[in-house]
Amino acid sequence: MSIIESSGAEVVTVDVHTAKALTLAGHAYLDVRTSEEFEEGHPAVDRIINIPYMFDTPEGRVKNPEFLNQVWSSCNKEDHLVVGCQSGVRSMQATGDLVGDGYKNVRNMGGGYLEWVKNQLPVQAAVAKD
Repeated sequence: MSIIESSGAEVVTVDVHTAKALTLAGHAYLDVRTSEEFEEGHPAVDRIINIPYMFDTPEGRVKNPEFLNQVWSSCNKEDHLVVGCQSGVRSMQATGDLVGDGYKNVRNMGGGYLEWVKNQLPVQAAVAKD
C-alpha cells in the first residue's frame, strides 16, 4: 500500500490483490473508465458502479464535470470504495477528487484493469453480439 498526495488530498493506492480482497470484504468497486471500456470487460465483483471520470471527445479526453455529483447519487461519503480505471491514472485523479470532497474510505487500485487481467483475477467479459 502506498500513500501519495494528489492536489492536497491523500490518496491511498493498493495493489490488485488487495483491491480484490477489499471487494470481497464489502467494498464497492467504482470503475471510472468510459462506458465503452467498461462494457468491453471489467472486474467480476459483487458491487460495481461505472461512473466515467473522463469522456472521449473529438478534441480528446475531457473531465466529466458531473463526476462528483454522479458518485454522490450512488454512494455516500462513508461508503468503502475501491476506485479503478484502465491503467491507474484516471483512478488516481478520481480518488484524489473524492478524498478532497470528503470521502473517507476510498482506495485507488494501482495498475487498473490491465493489472487485474494480467494477474488473472476474475473478469466479466463483454457478451458476444450476434
